[in-house]
Amino acid sequence: MKIGITCYPTYGGSGIVATELGMELAARGHEVHFISYAQPIRLIGNIERVQFHEVEVTNYPLFAYPPYCLALAARMAEVAERYSLDLLHVHYAIPHSVSALLARQMLAGRRTLPFVTTLHGTDITLVGVEPSYFEITKFSIEASDGVTAVSDYLRRRTAEVFSIRSRVETIPNFVNCDLYKPAVSPRTGRPRLIHLSNFRPVKRPVDCVRVLARVLEEADCELWMVGDGPERSACERTAAGLGVADRVRFMGKQNNVEQLLAQADVLLLPSEHEAFGLAALEGMACGVVPVAARTGGLEELIIPGRDGWLEPVADIESHARRVVELLQDRSARRDMAEQARQSAVNRFSTDLVIPRYEQCYQRVLAARS
Repeated sequence: MKIGITCYPTYGGSGIVATELGMELAARGHEVHFISYAQPIRLIGNIERVQFHEVEVTNYPLFAYPPYCLALAARMAEVAERYSLDLLHVHYAIPHSVSALLARQMLAGRRTLPFVTTLHGTDITLVGVEPSYFEITKFSIEASDGVTAVSDYLRRRTAEVFSIRSRVETIPNFVNCDLYKPAVSPRTGRPRLIHLSNFRPVKRPVDCVRVLARVLEEADCELWMVGDGPERSACERTAAGLGVADRVRFMGKQNNVEQLLAQADVLLLPSEHEAFGLAALEGMACGVVPVAARTGGLEELIIPGRDGWLEPVADIESHARRVVELLQDRSARRDMAEQARQSAVNRFSTDLVIPRYEQCYQRVLAARS
């Protein structure tokens, strides 16, 4: 198949999943065309059967805001016609589904261009419920030829909020377990906690620093904070205020996250909301035990007491207690790390999940033929 993929090319989960999906599809022999305003951050190097097409937005003084949605639609239609794409797959509903719908209509009469929309979380729970975007979000989802959500939680939430008439299929996020894997030899030195995110308020990264401070009262450890975003300054101030700045390393945006994860012992994910929890899954594949918030799709990913722990949102004491237990009982931590790895391999590996997207595409194409 020839597949066009559009996503936000940034550090967020939706763009990462879309990029990894495209590369996995290309490895399976499909031709993949990424269409976005910038090259996705994980799309590195010259990858066979993968092309990137930049969307250029002309900003005239007349426009209060650059009309990206229109420029994207035009670029989608252009790429689809030039490279004979079979379908588009857009990640994050707004504005990508709207642009795909326009591109499909632009080419009507010349060629069919069905599109699949994958819902990732905040496009439904935050952006989509805004009054300015509610109706267009609902309309674009229902106009999609196929709709997937990354968790049952998000599928149910979409149906509840938008009363969607179309079928929404759950296809979970995935991880390449050949790339994301435990370190070959055990790491020595101080136990290490790690947090990966885009440092937005919904991720509650400041809670990670507070958890660290509480843990240090009973156990020795350090914290790596990987990523960047609006809450980073608050994290740095909190670390200084709590006297733990010397135990926190702010690493900024990193491309080799699989190498960093393999050097950690416990992953912190205290998010307010998570439609799935990709960072937790990537950590589990590397044998890192997740201590996460009991929210959204994380309850479908982590089996508490077996391959990680789930605690109430914003409950610093509960999260810290679980971390202390893991750090003080190395045998239990090792067993849970092995279970976390097995959960990733047996439930969410690329070999299990990517074929479900291929089947989704085939159903969409069959319905439009």
